[in-house]
Amino acid sequence: MEKVLGLASDQGVVIFIKSTCCLCYTVKILFQEIGVDPLIYEIDHDPEGREMEKALAKMGCSSPVPAVFIGGKLLGSTNEVMSLHLSGSLNQMLKPYQTQT
Repeated sequence: MEKVLGLASDQGVVIFIKSTCCLCYTVKILFQEIGVDPLIYEIDHDPEGREMEKALAKMGCSSPVPAVFIGGKLLGSTNEVMSLHLSGSLNQMLKPYQTQT
């Protein structure tokens, strides 16, 4: 869990993904379209990936990946991200991290 929290707190926006996950790709592209360049961490390329996946589940992520952190806090997975996006709240949350207007 320490590794996950350390990575999440080092950057403004962090998305933990698996390289073969289509929902992970969708969330990644959504953030890029909003103008945010998140740190993308592929847990399937990390020897500690299984432990990281378990840590994300223990932290309350409904699905281990994608797991989105904003400002060091767990936002959630695809369902939470899409709900916030559709309500317009995600853009507001990401304003401080946008690299383009």
